[in-house]
Amino acid sequence: MDFVDICYGIDDIPADVGPTSVTIGVFDGLHRGHQQLVSACVEHARANNQVPVMVTFDPHPVSVFLPERAPVSVVSFERRLELAEEMGIEMVLVIDFTKELEGVEPRPYVRDLLVGKLHAQHVVVGENFTFGAGASGTAEAMRQLGEEFGFSVDIIPLLDEDGVQICSTYIRQSLSRGAIESANWALGRHFTVTGPVVCGAGRGGKELGFPTANQYFPDTVAIPADGVYAGWFIVHSDSPLDGDMQPEVAYAAAISVGTNPTFGDEERSVESFVLDRDADLYGYEATVKFVGHLRDMVKFHSVDELLEAMAQDVAAARTVLAADARAQGCDSEDYFLKEK
Repeated sequence: MDFVDICYGIDDIPADVGPTSVTIGVFDGLHRGHQQLVSACVEHARANNQVPVMVTFDPHPVSVFLPERAPVSVVSFERRLELAEEMGIEMVLVIDFTKELEGVEPRPYVRDLLVGKLHAQHVVVGENFTFGAGASGTAEAMRQLGEEFGFSVDIIPLLDEDGVQICSTYIRQSLSRGAIESANWALGRHFTVTGPVVCGAGRGGKELGFPTANQYFPDTVAIPADGVYAGWFIVHSDSPLDGDMQPEVAYAAAISVGTNPTFGDEERSVESFVLDRDADLYGYEATVKFVGHLRDMVKFHSVDELLEAMAQDVAAARTVLAADARAQGCDSEDYFLKEK
């Protein structure tokens, strides 16, 4: 995060910021629909010598008012900031809704925050955008207030393709049924999770010959439905690894998500078998990028039956990932799918 300024709270906004082009939203997935808003904000800012600003919220407002309906996170807050920077946002304002905006009516919301603090010259919102106390402000109300306070407003229609509205709810639903390809299509990138590699049951390498990197995530983080997937595995480290893997390189992997019913495990995990590579990964942060769904999770009647299925999974993962790598313009030297 070298180029984007992050302001945690309204009082953290620099006095000399602006003029700005501002987009506002939870951006809880930064999917292709959200990307339309960010792109419009950045393009307008660059064309008019303005600072492109994203105003977002943490925690999610729904978790405050209806905690029992709080959605799981499609993208981590840290990743949201990284993606914003990659898309050209130069400043992110992170607002704790309950502390700073709860009960604020639409007009003072605009007057004090957008005009008074951010010196907004242009605002980009989605057509279903609401703001102010009780969500009483609408996108059209924002346009009217813009006319009053002297800034332009761009209202972006919801993105609808092939009869599907691109939204975080659709992505969560796709993940919940293991349709990783649908989730990736809506996101415009691979769905990813990042977390530390920890010790698992220990049977993968010793008993089965398929050593896995095990990761566990809280219930507030979205992960795909139980099953086996093909994906990329990336280790994050500032120092060399013990083994034949390198930090920040995407390695092909067959990934199991679930409780491992064959052995009666109860805690859900993400277990990645990195193809053709061997390294000590315990304690490192790692990112798993999900590319394709290979099969549902099933309970096998014997270890031999499980091993046969795992060998088939690896072969299927090679095929899926080879196609994905070619689609990204990589060759076999880049994504390490060669047999040793």
